[in-house]
Amino acid sequence: MSFSSQGFARRMSLLLALVLTAIFLLAGWKIGNQLSAPDFLLLPRPEVSATKILPKLQTAVPAAVMPVRQSSPDGRFEFNARFVSSSPGQAVHAASLVELRDGRLRAVWFSGSREGARDVVIKTAVMDAANLQWGEETTLLDRQQLQQGLWRYVKKIGNPVIARMPDGSLMLWMVNVSLGGWAGSSITWLRSTDDGLSWSLPARLVTSPFLNISTLAKGAPIFYQDGQIGLPVYHEFVTKFAEILRISPEGRVLDKMRVPGSQTSLQPVVLVNSAREAKIYMRSGKSTAVMASETVDAGKTWSATHATPWPNPDSALAGLVTTSGQQWLALNPKPKNREILALLQASAASSFEEAIPWVVESSPTPGKPFSVSDYERLLGDELRQQGASQAQIQADVASAKRQLCGPATCLQEFSYPYLLQSRDGCLHLVYTWHRSRIKHVRLDPRQVLQPDAASSVQRHAASAAH
Repeated sequence: MSFSSQGFARRMSLLLALVLTAIFLLAGWKIGNQLSAPDFLLLPRPEVSATKILPKLQTAVPAAVMPVRQSSPDGRFEFNARFVSSSPGQAVHAASLVELRDGRLRAVWFSGSREGARDVVIKTAVMDAANLQWGEETTLLDRQQLQQGLWRYVKKIGNPVIARMPDGSLMLWMVNVSLGGWAGSSITWLRSTDDGLSWSLPARLVTSPFLNISTLAKGAPIFYQDGQIGLPVYHEFVTKFAEILRISPEGRVLDKMRVPGSQTSLQPVVLVNSAREAKIYMRSGKSTAVMASETVDAGKTWSATHATPWPNPDSALAGLVTTSGQQWLALNPKPKNREILALLQASAASSFEEAIPWVVESSPTPGKPFSVSDYERLLGDELRQQGASQAQIQADVASAKRQLCGPATCLQEFSYPYLLQSRDGCLHLVYTWHRSRIKHVRLDPRQVLQPDAASSVQRHAASAAH
């Protein structure tokens, strides 16, 4: 090696050492000057009795207009169900939900020829609170509009999260990519002061001074008593991990806290139980179990990530704490696929370990793939019951087959849930139905659960045999 080459190598080594030293000093300064964590903000709302609300909703409009109440697959509870999305033949995913000031609901989701395609747009629709009817979907934002607002190239968009802020405005966060795959994502946000009729220009959420990539959102935000916003996010570049961003009301990232040991965990969901206590539940990137972490100091520190008894097939969760203090999780409760979607319920003082699932959707034959012809028939029957035309049925079935079917068999999928409690106390669940429709389920969490119909039949048959 020549002396000039050795000198260049020494200079590069020195430069690298200086850069690493600067990074460590910056990290140390940040830790030393970390903002004190304010307490969580609890947003109390009056709990309204179901006897005062539900009968009124069901008698205020003609019965023919209201969606038919149906029983869960196991016969234990009842709910109303309707499709949110109305454009057939699209690949749809990642819905979220907010209640408007007049009691209506607004949903947002992404829709296109396939996930990650350049024709993907953010769609929205509004539900009438009186008759539970969803209006026609409209485009809230497309890739070209986002490019113009940000003054930068946008390759693809996805994962919109909508929520109401303590000041009454609506915020919409969404993922967008300029280069590469989802690992190259950044987060863009918009604000509306008129319940989503109009929106501000988009702005980037700066989560890192280095490239500002690999930050994605999926879960609902939480709030702090000093007006800050806590946005649960996750990273997929090199390794997966979860963290909470603390954001000012003006959209500036003030601080962030990584969930310890959350490697391979993503899409965190935060359930706030008190001003200081909260739990995080996360999707397992290794298809093992639902992962969890806790805080007792309003998120200043979190416990090491640990596995819960509930399996997770590398699938998203949703959660909330109701006004009465009940905790709810929505998840796919089987270890290998997304063919069952269920709710878990627990009190603030207990955990979900012993919860009995409220099964919302299930394959008629869990664990067994459907033939293509049976799959076409199954989807067609439900779409027809929901009022779809033959042309719509054909388009939706073709979209589902394109994404979930092989040459001979098809998978069933009910995934990416999102939960909301409305002011009347009801729970609203939106989720992806066979990758071709967004579906909405409305249920009363205070209803008395019935015995499992299937178990009752089995017990009766067993007693008759003796």
